[in-house]
Amino acid sequence: MSAETEDLNRRLLRARDAMDRAYAEPLDIPAVAAVAHCSEGHFSRSFRACFGETPHRYLQRRRVERSMFLLRETDRSITAICFDVGFTSLGTFSRTFRAIVGETPSGYRVGHKPMEAPHCFQMAATRPRLAAGVAPRSSRFGEAPAAGAP
Repeated sequence: MSAETEDLNRRLLRARDAMDRAYAEPLDIPAVAAVAHCSEGHFSRSFRACFGETPHRYLQRRRVERSMFLLRETDRSITAICFDVGFTSLGTFSRTFRAIVGETPSGYRVGHKPMEAPHCFQMAATRPRLAAGVAPRSSRFGEAPAAGAP
């Protein structure tokens, strides 16, 4: 790996860490690209090549992961959780949650009770996966194609 590639990867990790810290704040590509010291286009292309998903999709997934935890562990309203994790619309939150998790936020809350395990195990066990029978929609979220896919 060249020194330039290592430097770019380090800057992309810095930008991803910034997104992780500020997931509930309104983030846009120009602001996150500035953290990585890249143009918007170069940042988006490089982020997708490095992490396998677009910056927007990554941020949505992080927000949904956090909302999954809050739905399981608290009795707060779905609307409050929606706004707390950074979504500005309940409809967008519900649609995105269903696309990533495979069920609605209220359905998830009913079917998933609080876990009695260390937090690191909870994170691994509840990470969103592609729901069974749901075809991946890479064109909608701009995900990188699977290895060997046309």
